[in-house]
Amino acid sequence: MYAIVDIAGQQFKVEKDQKIYVHRLDATEGAELTFDKVLLVDNDGAIKVGAPYVDGAAVKATVITHLKGDKVIVFKKKRRKGYSKKNGHRQCLTQIQIQEIA
Repeated sequence: MYAIVDIAGQQFKVEKDQKIYVHRLDATEGAELTFDKVLLVDNDGAIKVGAPYVDGAAVKATVITHLKGDKVIVFKKKRRKGYSKKNGHRQCLTQIQIQEIA
């Protein structure tokens, strides 16, 4: 059984006991979250597609930890002009574990 759910503006294909990284959520570690923006549910071949969301479907998850992603280097350069700019970015993430698809 799997579901496609909208979490923080992104769509994820989730299954029970799966751990995923999403954009930083405003919740404490160990908190239980319920996502009701479920776009599709597949229950052993019985597919329910929402318009836009499936009625009565919800995904329950637990927040494991908050962390930062890998550093991404942004380097800009204009040749023969003496211009170069180096910048870095680390995305704030939240790791969640899917408990149940109902």
